[in-house]
Amino acid sequence: MERAGRFALIQIQRGADLLSPLADIDYDVGLIFDLQQPLDIWRTTMKLAFGFIAAMGLMVSVALAADDTFLDPAKAGDDYQIQGEYLGKLGPENDQRWGAQVIALGDGTFRMVALEGGLPGDGWSRGDEQKTADGKLVNGEVEFKTDDAVSVLRDGAIYVTHEGQDVGAMKKVTRESPTLGIKPPSGATILFDGKTADNFVRGAITEEKLLAANCESKLKLGDHRLHIEFRTPFKPKARGQGRGNSGVYIQSRYECQVLDSFGLDGKDNECGGIYQISKPDVNMCFPPLTWQTYDMDFRAARYKDGKKVENARVTIKHNGFVIHENIELPHHTPGKIGEGPDDAPVYLQGHGNPVVFQNIWVVKK
Repeated sequence: MERAGRFALIQIQRGADLLSPLADIDYDVGLIFDLQQPLDIWRTTMKLAFGFIAAMGLMVSVALAADDTFLDPAKAGDDYQIQGEYLGKLGPENDQRWGAQVIALGDGTFRMVALEGGLPGDGWSRGDEQKTADGKLVNGEVEFKTDDAVSVLRDGAIYVTHEGQDVGAMKKVTRESPTLGIKPPSGATILFDGKTADNFVRGAITEEKLLAANCESKLKLGDHRLHIEFRTPFKPKARGQGRGNSGVYIQSRYECQVLDSFGLDGKDNECGGIYQISKPDVNMCFPPLTWQTYDMDFRAARYKDGKKVENARVTIKHNGFVIHENIELPHHTPGKIGEGPDDAPVYLQGHGNPVVFQNIWVVKK
């Protein structure tokens, strides 16, 4: 991973030639970005950079030079291998199902969120009991202490004791969205299948043949069903909106947030949230660098004589689980265009994070 202090570096490749930014300046045709710029400057510079890339028909390899941003699980270190989901049965009779989400916070520190009943979407629902504890990696183990238990994570499992007695273990599990890789049905329009980004304005393909963020479909949509798959980077030292930020803007008007919100509460500005409108029914975010899915069924707002007479509505599944069911969208979300009667593109928001997309298709209704 290239490092340049607090700057993000985008490497450009044309054929076998690697074009690197100039070494003696901070910015080179918008290809180096100060990670601490204000949001409006970020949007402008990223727009210029990807417009330049698309115009020249280049392949783009996005590598963040900010400290501790990883795009490859094999290179993400021990913290990434420890982070993840755990599931098992606890109690004197091993009859109490518990899940745990372990979040990497950088430098060998972790937060465990223990969930009674299982994992989000698999036994645990918003409002069910949960316990939170922090721990640090020492000699291959991470110890988490809550008010009534001690949990030790080692060798791919979390071993729990209560009042000095062993009460069971939770083993690491890896979940996959049931709609990951799903093929488009008959009559669908394929927006991106890894072969070309020509269906997007400012579309750019990474070396992995994935679609980079900060682009919008040339196809304009009214009522439709959308399938899209996304992957956030692993940024253990980042927090909040700096942790793999992007968004899927339905009709360029209503943002369903894309973010590494693994293990968080699930707010309207976190993954699966419809920004400023609705938090997800449950936070179904998988760990970073895991492929995730959105399946959206959208009904556009209705207009008569230039006035809105019905709000837009949407149902959204995140990793196969319904997180918004036929909810009203009373207004647009900031960041792109306002509400109106015209069909509009799907917009994949650019926030300076190397979020990527694949297998995007739509069915008009």
